[in-house]
Amino acid sequence: MKRAAVPLILFLFGFLLGLLCLFPMSSRPPDTAPALSVQGSEGEDGGEVPTFTSKDTAALLRSAAGVAEALKYKDYEALAGYVHPERGVTFTAYSTVNLETDQNFSADQIRELAQDDTRYLWGYEDGRGEPIRRTIAQFLEEFIFSVDYTQSTSVGVDEIVMSGNSLENLKEAYPDCRFVDLCYPSLDPAYEGLDWCSLKIVFAPTQSGWYLVGLIHSQWTI
Repeated sequence: MKRAAVPLILFLFGFLLGLLCLFPMSSRPPDTAPALSVQGSEGEDGGEVPTFTSKDTAALLRSAAGVAEALKYKDYEALAGYVHPERGVTFTAYSTVNLETDQNFSADQIRELAQDDTRYLWGYEDGRGEPIRRTIAQFLEEFIFSVDYTQSTSVGVDEIVMSGNSLENLKEAYPDCRFVDLCYPSLDPAYEGLDWCSLKIVFAPTQSGWYLVGLIHSQWTI
């Protein structure tokens, strides 16, 4: 099992007391955020590779903090404000992203998800193979925000903190995006790390700010 944990304190992430001072959470939606300072450089294939400033990274962290907070308090109106207006947000149950089969929802659908009693197919349970059929609200509670990620002990910015047997293809699935990985390398020392879990929050850059396009749940799998 690979581990590349990044101490939370290095990023001053915004959930703990000292972090809030440097990266205060903002309730304003992404479309009123400062414009990104996106520049381009030529990649190996001749295409343009975007580069970002430290201010952009701070905004990325604030957006991730806002998404995590909205999930924690089930504030779906606030969560919808982060969702990309054209691409929507895609949910992945176990690390490996499949944009063709993973469930995708628009901002309007997220805004009204508490009233949506449709049981969607989100994938299949690890080890058992049983279909994961849940409402959006149930899936968010059981998979996406199964633990309080606002208190995560390790944070990766554009880096996956931990991985297991599942294919980690986030960067291939979202090549134009950045992400924040909120991770618990261990929940109970008795399990010696086999109970690790993480939530990867994926954003697409626009000239008006960061928009949420993906939420990926990861954990130890068989």
